[in-house]
Amino acid sequence: MAKPKSIFVCQQCGSKSSKWIGKCPACGEWNTYVEEIEQKTNSRSGVSAFTPDKSVAHRIADIDLAEEKRISTLNNEFNRVLGGGLVPGSLVLIGGEPGIGKSTLLLQVALAMNNIEVLYITGEESLQQIKMRAARLNPDSDNCTILPETQLETIFIHLASIKPNIIIIDSIQTLHTEKIESSPGSISQIRECTNQILQYAKTTAVPVLLIGHITKDGSIAGPKILEHVVDTVLQFEGDQNHMYRILRSVKNRYGSTSELGIYEMQNTGLREVSNPSELLLSNFDVQLSGVAISSAIEGIRPFLIEIQALVSSAAYGTPQRSSTGFDLRRLNMLLAVLEKRAGFRLATKDVFLNIAGGIKVNDPAIDLSVICAILSSNQDVLIGKDVCFSGEVGLAGEIRPVNRIEQRIKEAEKLGFSYIVISEYNKKGIDFTKYKIKIVFVKKVGDILKKFF
Repeated sequence: MAKPKSIFVCQQCGSKSSKWIGKCPACGEWNTYVEEIEQKTNSRSGVSAFTPDKSVAHRIADIDLAEEKRISTLNNEFNRVLGGGLVPGSLVLIGGEPGIGKSTLLLQVALAMNNIEVLYITGEESLQQIKMRAARLNPDSDNCTILPETQLETIFIHLASIKPNIIIIDSIQTLHTEKIESSPGSISQIRECTNQILQYAKTTAVPVLLIGHITKDGSIAGPKILEHVVDTVLQFEGDQNHMYRILRSVKNRYGSTSELGIYEMQNTGLREVSNPSELLLSNFDVQLSGVAISSAIEGIRPFLIEIQALVSSAAYGTPQRSSTGFDLRRLNMLLAVLEKRAGFRLATKDVFLNIAGGIKVNDPAIDLSVICAILSSNQDVLIGKDVCFSGEVGLAGEIRPVNRIEQRIKEAEKLGFSYIVISEYNKKGIDFTKYKIKIVFVKKVGDILKKFF
């Protein structure tokens, strides 16, 4: 019998070395090499064998495209991000910071599906802890089965007897298989366990939801191949100081990657937010300068968000630039446009920007409201509470058109706004006479100054 060979594997990127290295030459991280026992086996665990005719070539015209039947999770926000529900045999990975609510979300989804057999496999909590949380989330549900187990071979034995319709694993980093001698959470264990779970999901058409830990830089812990193997990667985001949680789709083979679901953390679990505009807008009686409302779109959903800006003289000589929920590089670009195209001397002033509610928005249509909030704070001029903005700002100071402008206008009109400011170039092919809200058209940043400042 050959002597087991010891190798060193980087826990960050999966690079291998015959000896310990302080700094990984592949990813540049320090102290990430861990000794593992190299296993040489003839098993084809890494090779997928989902269908018996996978090696037969087919003409694309002869392939039967059957309509996919999705499994509804009875959670509208979760279904929206998945693209309509769970696809049979799919592998979904959910990542997020510790304590953000990943386990709460999936346990809440499992308890809601009373007509489907759900198996919740936990490697991090005891049965009593799960029971306490379930009693708080949904005390009337009793259809979910809990399995506290981390050994993969034992889990497959239970799966053969229980035969669940949906499997939830919390978390993939706690599982281990006898084929690999390294500790749970290592690169080899995660890769091998994921491949075996993938084969089970594809051969039995049972969807599997995996919870994954993340590293200090926000990426999912484990090998990068983990995100390539799974069908869907969801990111659960939020600030623990705020009650809102955002579920984003980073990768989705069965739907759009621009969708997001919004939840509100409460004592009884995560509440779905069907109309986020009403929660993301402040309802203060006293109107303040430096506040502008923007009509944004994430996925197929339009909603209004509040942009807050504070411009003050630099107290320490070097001006500060700070942004929460908005790209700081984009903010610096917009400040340069105001400096060059509008003549405002902001180079010697501190500029702080915040998107109310603790969410992050990447829609370029909020550029116009960012500029208006900065000008409002700089000039100490109030912007009416019944005015919202939607437009992208170019480097030449022009207000560029944005897509799906009609949805943005309808959302602003529905929430009772009297005016919406959009680009002049959005006029083409749209009948604006059908809206009760008054639409203000602007071409460049100078037009904003004349109308509001």
